[in-house]
Amino acid sequence: MVYRVLINSLRQLSFAKFLQVLRLVGSHPLFALLAFHATVRAFVLAKQHYPLSHSTDGPGNAFRHALWCCLILMYCCKVSSPRKSLEWCKRMTDMHEELFPNQPLQKKMDLHNNKIGMNLFMSMLPGIHRQFFETSFFIDLLIEKTKQAVLVSDLNFDAGEHLMILEE
Repeated sequence: MVYRVLINSLRQLSFAKFLQVLRLVGSHPLFALLAFHATVRAFVLAKQHYPLSHSTDGPGNAFRHALWCCLILMYCCKVSSPRKSLEWCKRMTDMHEELFPNQPLQKKMDLHNNKIGMNLFMSMLPGIHRQFFETSFFIDLLIEKTKQAVLVSDLNFDAGEHLMILEE
């Protein structure tokens, strides 16, 4: 099923967008493989913890985006520096939002929740050696953050350090 989603997603891309993907993947193939694994893991865990809202604009989606970034960083930091991992994670997740566009408020929500995940990982980094990070370190923290998510209906709203949702 995951591979079918990947193939269908790539089929939707124009040639120019497909070249963007190839450039990103080619810039660091190992990061790309690790990010793909993180994508699958985040999807599976979001579906497990939020079966009704993991693919909507609700709490499960916010959880999935933040977890996705935590996992990308966790995996990439095991093979490279945190700085390089963070830069690549941001490039990849921002590109995802450009390649598969949403409505402006949905895009803002996704980018914001990605940032929350990146910030969470980076805030934990000084206290834990990057080689010892595990997925379980993020789940409970992100579930708590998800419970405190802010319902947003305006592009100008700043959710601060809270996850954003568009529906409950």
